[in-house]
Amino acid sequence: MFKKIFNKKIYISLGIIVLLGILISFFVFRNNQVDALSRYGSRGNEVTQIQTKLKRWGYYNGNVDGIYGSKTVEAVKKFQRKNGLTADGIAGKNTLAAMGIYNSSSGSSSSNTSSSSSNVNLLARLIHGEARGEPYTGQVAVGAVVLNRVKSSSFPNSISGVIYQSGAFDAVSDGQINLSPDSSSVKAAQDAINGWDPSYGAIYYFNPATATNKWIWSRPLTIVIGKHRFCK
Repeated sequence: MFKKIFNKKIYISLGIIVLLGILISFFVFRNNQVDALSRYGSRGNEVTQIQTKLKRWGYYNGNVDGIYGSKTVEAVKKFQRKNGLTADGIAGKNTLAAMGIYNSSSGSSSSNTSSSSSNVNLLARLIHGEARGEPYTGQVAVGAVVLNRVKSSSFPNSISGVIYQSGAFDAVSDGQINLSPDSSSVKAAQDAINGWDPSYGAIYYFNPATATNKWIWSRPLTIVIGKHRFCK
């Protein structure tokens, strides 16, 4: 009789341990899903979105197949380093937000969205004033020049500061900065803010057909896109 009771207690104890193990695994998995929505081995639509954006911005050169492989990991790391994020190759909520990908698990901050919206709108207005009619890559490159200046110690440290620096941009001087940006300019501004830099680190650009400043020709060329020469 004692042996049966003893065995029963053992089975109950084992059952409790197994149940606790299942619960712990569930909560760990759930937290990982929140903090790391896509990582090596993940598959699906979110991975496809990540690959599509990173490929368009020049971080990823693999196939857009919805499979989070080693090339995707490396591309995510490059993007994270460019945007001041922890370069772990995991597309968690902060990385997804920086890419403009929002998942129901990741959420988003209204204050961050408001601030980002303000920057996107201002940058889009500059792009519209400076580069409408240019190839889309050239529009993004103009936005990237503004952001490269923000990062440089030689220029103001905010988007508005760079854009409104005296004599910096013709669109500000002639009032075109006040025009409503088109959808292409808005998209280009968002792509530039998200880390795409087709200017290759340029902090200047100019139109050779209209430039009158001889000094600007002395700057090292990075790339020519449309009518603009981009340089450092």
